[in-house]
Order: sequence, then C-alpha cells, then structure tokens
Amino acid sequence: MTDLLNLRSAEMADAERLLEWRNDPTTREASHNQDVISLDVHIEWLSNSLNKPDQRQLWIAEIDGVAVGTCRADRVENAWELSWTVAPEVRGKGVAYQMLSKLVRSFDESLVAQVKADNFGSLKVAERVGFVLDKQEGSVLFYVYPKTSFIAG
Repeated sequence: MTDLLNLRSAEMADAERLLEWRNDPTTREASHNQDVISLDVHIEWLSNSLNKPDQRQLWIAEIDGVAVGTCRADRVENAWELSWTVAPEVRGKGVAYQMLSKLVRSFDESLVAQVKADNFGSLKVAERVGFVLDKQEGSVLFYVYPKTSFIAG
C-alpha cells in the first residue's frame, strides 16, 4: 500500500529532523559512517546536497503530512545508489517498503544499494522490492535493481 505514503523533496527546513534521524543509534549502527554528526557539518552537507540534484537527490517520506523517513539517491558511475532511513518511532511498520517501492518506480535508470549484512530489516525490504544480490564484500551486500523490474509510474 504505497498510496498512503508521499515522497517530497527535502529542503533546508528538514535539517534538524534529518540530523536527529541520522544520529539515532540504530541508524548509525546500520550506516557506513557511524560517527555522530554535528549540526554544522550536517547543515553544510545538506546545503551541498540540495544544490547538486544531478549528483544527489533527497526525499522526505510523509504519511498524512507527518515525516516518517527519508530516501537518498547518489549518482555512482552509470547508476543511482539508493539509501533509506526510517524514523525511529515508526520502524517495523512497513514504512521502508513503502518508501523504496515508490522510489524505484520514479527512476528509469539503473539502481543499486549497499546494505550491511547484519541489517536484516533493510535486506528484507530491498529483496521484497525487487533488488537482487550482486556480490558481497566483507560485511556489505551489493544489490542491483534489474531493469526488467522497472514499472512506469
């Protein structure tokens, strides 16, 4: 049921919420960079990110106008690498699946994702949406979204 969830472009007004989600201990554990990020560093990163939509795109997921998560797409070679974070208070309620399902339908280019092998929630979501395991390097699983899975939307 992805119709309940709306993805809108992130903006500077989302900075504090995004930082709170980013610095959440569970989010940090699943991230490649597990450091706590300061507000100043985050503001600079967000500003740079919002000003380079050809390299990075950020969305806020909302249900009934309430922010419940975020998705990001980073340009890597000939694909977009997706990542996602669910607000701590709504984890385990299908938000990640709704976000990712909606997001993959908005791209007509190749998509990839990297997920830590012990991040069972994200592994399950990626595979349920249609990502296919390509390879594993250490504790990171590399997924691809087959072009045959693209659905116009």
